[in-house]
Amino acid sequence: MNSVFVYCETEDGQIAEVSLELLTKGRSLATELKCKLEAIAIGYKLEGIEKEIFPYGVDVLHIADDKRLVPYTTLPHSAIVVKLFQEEKPQIALMGASSVGRDLGPRVSSALHSGLTADCTSLVIGDHEDKKAGKEYKNLLYQIRPAFGGNIIATIINPDCRPQMATVREGVMKKAILDPAYKGKVNKLDVSKYTSDNDFVVELIERHIEKSKVNIKGAGIIVAGGYGVGSKENFNLLFELAEVLGGEVGASRAAVDAGYIEHERQIGQTGTTVRPKLYIACGISGQIQHRAGMEESAQIIAINTDPEAPINSIADYVITGDVSEIIPKMIKYYKANTK
Repeated sequence: MNSVFVYCETEDGQIAEVSLELLTKGRSLATELKCKLEAIAIGYKLEGIEKEIFPYGVDVLHIADDKRLVPYTTLPHSAIVVKLFQEEKPQIALMGASSVGRDLGPRVSSALHSGLTADCTSLVIGDHEDKKAGKEYKNLLYQIRPAFGGNIIATIINPDCRPQMATVREGVMKKAILDPAYKGKVNKLDVSKYTSDNDFVVELIERHIEKSKVNIKGAGIIVAGGYGVGSKENFNLLFELAEVLGGEVGASRAAVDAGYIEHERQIGQTGTTVRPKLYIACGISGQIQHRAGMEESAQIIAINTDPEAPINSIADYVITGDVSEIIPKMIKYYKANTK
């Protein structure tokens, strides 16, 4: 049990953003535990991929390179990861909470009887005392996430089974290069030893991927609306404000569920995690699930009729009033004072 492991998701030879974010978090966990950070990349034509991965502080990169491994299919990928984990015995394993990670993670954790916490918003190292069993556990992974519909923040631990597995959504962790000159070791896996012919019985004939037309994650300014906006028509005011500010429109899950706006603009635990310079929350109460996706914004302005709304506790500026009255005034005065 001597390493922190990150599964690096690849697409067309590129590492997914969520994987790079997890490498950054994995490095900090490995440093605290005084152990190695290892990673695995599975795909085809991965030559030179270590140049992108090593700068994040990776000590060992395991590469499985085979034409049959692209595009992703469950059986061969899970077979490789399971057998590698059985050999390396990592104490922590992290994956992105993407469509791939959500498929692969449960397969691996089930095969290893290790348990898995999905959609974590924070990962820290801590101790635990089991008074009933009279045991003390050191350096466990605290897997923190909203639970019970977002009404509480749960801290989940896995005292006895390894690896301690967690998935994390894109944007939750910050991505940062440790050292551009960092050098690790490359371990090229013999795919035939980790898989069998039975793992390749499923053949993907055709695949269609629609690119997202909305770039909420990369927006410097976000005008987000909640159920309190009141209607789909009232969201037009938010689009108008976002246009004059040069930003994007986001939404809470309540607004999406009410049909006010499309799901791809949803921000929060079950949507996108953002860190804009300015976040204007309009008619958003600020439940735990939503705050998990935007609380690290540089500056937050909350507009709400409820002076006791939870969002106000993390806002830099609070405007108490009706969104339909305040937003037009903001649009008017911004246009008047902008060249």
